[in-house]
Amino acid sequence: MNVFGTIRHEVSALWAEGKGKALITIALGWGLLNGTRMIYPVLLPSISTEFDLTLTAAGFLVTLIWVSYAIGQVPGGVLADRYGERTVLLASVAIVTGALLVVVLAPTASLLFVGTALVGLGLSLYPVARITILSELYPDRIGRALGVTMATGDTGQTLLPLAAGVLVVGAWQIGLAFIIPLLVVVGLLLARMSLPATTHERSNDDLSLQRLTYVLGELRHPTLLTVGVLLFVYIGVLQTFSAFYPTYLINVKGFSPAAASGLFSVFFAVGIVAKPLAGVAYDAIGIRRSLPLVLGGAVVGFALLPVLDGFWPLALDTVLISTMLGSGAITQSYLSETIPPEIEGTGLGAIRSGASLLGSTGPVLFGAVAERGLFDTGYLLLAVLMGLVTLLTLRLPSDRSPDVA
Repeated sequence: MNVFGTIRHEVSALWAEGKGKALITIALGWGLLNGTRMIYPVLLPSISTEFDLTLTAAGFLVTLIWVSYAIGQVPGGVLADRYGERTVLLASVAIVTGALLVVVLAPTASLLFVGTALVGLGLSLYPVARITILSELYPDRIGRALGVTMATGDTGQTLLPLAAGVLVVGAWQIGLAFIIPLLVVVGLLLARMSLPATTHERSNDDLSLQRLTYVLGELRHPTLLTVGVLLFVYIGVLQTFSAFYPTYLINVKGFSPAAASGLFSVFFAVGIVAKPLAGVAYDAIGIRRSLPLVLGGAVVGFALLPVLDGFWPLALDTVLISTMLGSGAITQSYLSETIPPEIEGTGLGAIRSGASLLGSTGPVLFGAVAERGLFDTGYLLLAVLMGLVTLLTLRLPSDRSPDVA
């Protein structure tokens, strides 16, 4: 079978039995929510000017999104296990829509921070429900299906910050307000989405201490702990890089806001291709051989950032760094296959929440380093971290689905 024949076969398999419409709807929601989150770095210089924020305070604003995003993922997983994914996905979109209204209308920095925290909380409900529903819909193609939704997320992260970078010329509020009607449309699509019957029973347990102890006990397997560490470092590096890359390009490299937004969009544009390919690689060769392939480019890319100048050299380096975006499709596909089905949502939420919470400290720490004129040093430290986590992949088992029960 040639390449085009293979692509047609995979598309047909993903679309079969009415599942394709659900996949597209879920992916559209993820694209909008991911794009909304990544608009903040583009608007950060304008927001900082209006509210007189230091780089450290601006870093904390971005950290606040990630902290609230981390905190909500455990309850999001529990709610998905108990009430079903559709309810949780709808709640996520509704909360983000309301929170954006608070942000764009905020008259003070205090309300700006409150609204931003609510944005992160709303975002936190979507990812676990998205993963568990895809694992039910595509038990034999989870890497591919998750890669598609993640690629849509990167499409949102590519296009929406770019649009916001243009709209910010009028007012930074416009750069967020245009998302609100789009989220309303996605909410309506989610409400009408047709879903096949689930493949495992819903949990009727609350998040009691006994259940939490059971879940944590199931997650203590060394392999799951290793993947959790990998996810933590990846999330921390991604959050840190994305929070300040436009600011770095403007303040250190001398780029215009439009050019900086363009390069920032290039970073996520590569993910549109990288994530589906990473998902295919995971399905084909497993996590141990596929993960180092997507992490290695970022090690070199971060190390080169301080010594490169000019649009095209930095554009090529941005592409090199962006290969790391494929790691999410690999690690989260692995987790969805490995965690016991009866606690999949709660367990996945716990791992993602812990990793995101720890990783959320990155932007505020990086902001403090940058404020002391050490932007370049910060990127060298990111290169070291990515190098260490790439070596850590050697601790993973060679097979795809170790018994963790």
